[in-house]
Amino acid sequence: MSWAASFHRHSSQTTATDMAKAFQKFLPMFDRVLVERFAAETVTKGGIMLPEKSQGKVLQATVVAVGPGALSKNGDVTPVSVKVGEKVLLPEYGGTKVILEDKDYFLFRDSDILGKYVD
Repeated sequence: MSWAASFHRHSSQTTATDMAKAFQKFLPMFDRVLVERFAAETVTKGGIMLPEKSQGKVLQATVVAVGPGALSKNGDVTPVSVKVGEKVLLPEYGGTKVILEDKDYFLFRDSDILGKYVD
């Protein structure tokens, strides 16, 4: 069984190790960051079910892969400011949708990420 088939079979039990295996085949270029958005809230705190149109756009995400960094004018690599596993705040618009392993991810430039959450 290939690692992809194994990953699909156990997708409900996704761990950081599984994520790392899935993204060994995809590495963002330069200063790009691949993120997985958090799931939209489908129920209010009061227990009311929200229709899809009423659900707000989710601006929080988890970093799943990062590129090596941007090249400066003199040829040096400026590293990306986030690491795999960190939770970040995204702009409302932007990013490029990428489908990997039947899941939706988004590519953003490092400079487009608004901030990261710290513990």
